[in-house]
Amino acid sequence: MVKQLLCVALFVTSMVTAQTPEEFKQIVNSEMNRTQSEMEFQQNPNTEGYDLKYHRLEFNLDPAEYYVDGNVTTYFEAEGDLNSITFDFTDQIAVSSVTRNGLDLSFTQNSNDELVVDFPETITSGTLDSLTISYAGTPASDQAAFTASTHNGSPVIYTLSEPYGSKDWWPCKQDLNDKVDSIQVKITTPSQYVSVSNGLETGNVTEGSYKTTTFEHKHPIPAYLIAVAVTNYEVYTHTVGEGDEAFDIVNYIYPETLTTAQIATPVTVDIMELYQDLFEVYPFHDEKYGHAQFGWGGGMEHTTVSFMGGFSRGLIAHELAHQWFGDKVTCGSWRDIWLNEGFATYLAGLVEEHLDGNSDFINWKQTKIANITSNIGGTVYLSESDTTNVNRIFSARLSYNKPAMVLHMLRKKMGDENFYAGLQAYLADPNLAYDYAHTPDIIAHLETQSGLDLTEFFDDWIYGQGYPTYSIDWNQADGANVNLTINQTTSMPTSVGFFEMSLPFRLIGEDGEVLDITLENTSNGQNYAVPVDFTVAQVQFDPEYDIISKNNLVTLKVDNVALLETDLEIFPNPGNASFSIKKPANVSINHIKIYDLTGKLVSEYNAVAEVDVSQLSVGVHKVIIETDLGVVQKSFIKK
Repeated sequence: MVKQLLCVALFVTSMVTAQTPEEFKQIVNSEMNRTQSEMEFQQNPNTEGYDLKYHRLEFNLDPAEYYVDGNVTTYFEAEGDLNSITFDFTDQIAVSSVTRNGLDLSFTQNSNDELVVDFPETITSGTLDSLTISYAGTPASDQAAFTASTHNGSPVIYTLSEPYGSKDWWPCKQDLNDKVDSIQVKITTPSQYVSVSNGLETGNVTEGSYKTTTFEHKHPIPAYLIAVAVTNYEVYTHTVGEGDEAFDIVNYIYPETLTTAQIATPVTVDIMELYQDLFEVYPFHDEKYGHAQFGWGGGMEHTTVSFMGGFSRGLIAHELAHQWFGDKVTCGSWRDIWLNEGFATYLAGLVEEHLDGNSDFINWKQTKIANITSNIGGTVYLSESDTTNVNRIFSARLSYNKPAMVLHMLRKKMGDENFYAGLQAYLADPNLAYDYAHTPDIIAHLETQSGLDLTEFFDDWIYGQGYPTYSIDWNQADGANVNLTINQTTSMPTSVGFFEMSLPFRLIGEDGEVLDITLENTSNGQNYAVPVDFTVAQVQFDPEYDIISKNNLVTLKVDNVALLETDLEIFPNPGNASFSIKKPANVSINHIKIYDLTGKLVSEYNAVAEVDVSQLSVGVHKVIIETDLGVVQKSFIKK
């Protein structure tokens, strides 16, 4: 879900390209901006005790007026004996009546944004009942869940309720524990306007100067994903599939941006087909998918119709991904927000992999890793105290990028077949489908499919903090094997002392031969002998950026290096302002790198007679000297 209060220029060139880092930043910032005003809302225990079955939402809306006139009929099943029922609803809008079977019920609205309805008799547990709430008024101006604005001089109304804004414009139940089984939405507007909502449009009737449009959505949906919009939209469709399997992508677009949108949105078909191939048929294929333009930057993944502030391919991919991960299966708490945002981020990356090719996907991964490792700590899974911090919930680094790369590492660990089959099982699980999920649910499905125990992996990467740094020594002393020794340090050793990982290497021969290998690294100082049938000139670690790590060092250890380790000396050592390197006359120094003991690169130089170390911190440093005969590691003590 993405939203930001700014205008987005719809340039054709930006619409048809992959998502840029700036566009991704907009996705994250917009979610934080929207949510900030709503985060004080906590789960309301007073709305427990009943199970939502059906809403009929009837709205009279004129986009030229900041006003809502509604009737909400709710069917519910009592989960215990009920003498009253409570809905989340703002006290800024007055309820005029609540009726049940044509009879008025008594009710009160309080300052806690609750509508409490009293029953004349006890409704016993298991009883299916219904009531209708009528109300009208002006939503509070400091809430952005219900917005009346203009575009190019034309009025528009749209809603965006994530996470707790539904109560600002209709009486509902907002907790992440009870999706309503199905809804009908009827919107009556002046006849010149086009209305949008969730599900399939099933009716459009004009009487005099007013038009009523009906939408039916027959899948469970949480309150925050129910939305409406009204303006002078232009409407066009794309079709996915053929015959009985076909369904429409319906685009509701401002007239002034119709031409550019028509160029940008056809890629939605390609992305839809990709996601269906990788995961499962679109969860709401019996209704529609669509885009409705609105005034926020970024977008919001309302079920079956994403509200869009622009039409870049990256934004289209992100919001469409949420229809599976976020709308069909919804995170069951803010602590599990990565199940929504991490998946949507990774699926947008898969679009780059499949539509653009591996080179672009490598760049995508490299960018994500750079952001993830820009800070040493932080967990993907939120603490309870984090759930009231909007900046932490929607952290680009921890809720979007890191879990996206964790999913990629899981894919590499499990293999594509098991990874995608595990996610397919997760989406199809009858206990999760069109319902809520928590982190242990995804772990269970991936373990079942792969046969792997993923406890340590998730403890390290989802519940733990930090990332590894690798130091790898190699040689090919006997000609038949490449010998490697792998050591690791971690950025947050108090959280994760060692990351057990499958590590990718690429061995490149003197004549251009290439051998890709994966080594299971379970301890520091682990040695490996890899048989090869060519002379290796170079060893690359993680050549395609498949794991989260930083400041890795690959060092060649050969016989010449053994001699150099004796003949090369740093002096003075210890030193203060600078040092020089004593070397044999037949040795040329090409490059010098200095690392601190955490593995962080602090300085590097080309061949110089004297190395300036005045800026180094006091203590021991590792000096890597690259020569024409090999690479030598020395220690230097800064006084």
